[in-house]
Amino acid sequence: MNADEIIKEGKRVLEVEIEALTRLHDALGDDFVAIFDEIIKKRGKLVITGMGKPGHIAKKLAATFSSLGTPSFCLHPAEAMHGDLGMIGPEDTVIAISYSGESDEIVKILSNIKLIGATLVAITGNADSTLAKAADLVQVLPKFDEACNLGLAPTSSTTAVLAYGDALAVAASKEYGFNDADFGRFHPAGSLGKRLILRVDDLMAAGSRMASVSSHGLLMEAIKEISKKRLGAVCVVGKDGGLEGIITDGDIRRAVADHKDIYAVTVNEIMTSSPKRTHLGALAIDALVQMKDQNINCLPVERDGELAGMVTWQDIVGAGIVA
Repeated sequence: MNADEIIKEGKRVLEVEIEALTRLHDALGDDFVAIFDEIIKKRGKLVITGMGKPGHIAKKLAATFSSLGTPSFCLHPAEAMHGDLGMIGPEDTVIAISYSGESDEIVKILSNIKLIGATLVAITGNADSTLAKAADLVQVLPKFDEACNLGLAPTSSTTAVLAYGDALAVAASKEYGFNDADFGRFHPAGSLGKRLILRVDDLMAAGSRMASVSSHGLLMEAIKEISKKRLGAVCVVGKDGGLEGIITDGDIRRAVADHKDIYAVTVNEIMTSSPKRTHLGALAIDALVQMKDQNINCLPVERDGELAGMVTWQDIVGAGIVA
């Protein structure tokens, strides 16, 4: 095929799958609501199974449900026949995916699922199939063509089931009141999760690592503190422990350029009074956005009016958070 023919074929596949999704969209009704109600009862786990290509969809959907607040796992039907049925309990809900409803590996475990006492939900394209007849709840998919040029390989059908499962998972998470904090707890290693859970408390320099000097000290003391702590700035602290100002390495360079006597000038002559700041408990991403917007490199962190630490943009970006 030449370039035009390749693009034409690609568009044809997308058009067929879009048509399948449109038909699915229009077909959603009482069956979707009934399956949704079953899922949110949350008596036990949600088990999703399928063979072949639907099995891959089952894995993805189990992961999506779990990440959005519905405990779920994927069960391989062939492994189920060799002991993995023990993973299912009577309080669980099993979603079995088979467009034909006659997949041999699925059919062979249906009676055992019923014996265990789990609720069986079928997602199929065949209302008269063995799977549909055995299930407690059934979603019959509308008729549509597979996008495969042979009309054989699961393409439109797996896309439709994937979208259907996503719709259930998202709707369930909304019903639970699942929020960004919940999402962050389930995604601690990803960049999205870090943006939602990492706070300045987790990243700031505090205690002996924090750079600070007395408001009555000399500039030379501030220079030594900046050099020692390597934060690029030093906080100026009053007698009451409150933040009175900040001196950056840029302030020091300007003082030297202006021929200031760094051994005689005091910090309060050089410092920026009432500097920008954040507070303990603030999200790291919010602190990074603040620094970016205000064109600064660090932020003092306060707790109840007292200096608690200092966080730099390097600390936040180094933790994998990008504004």
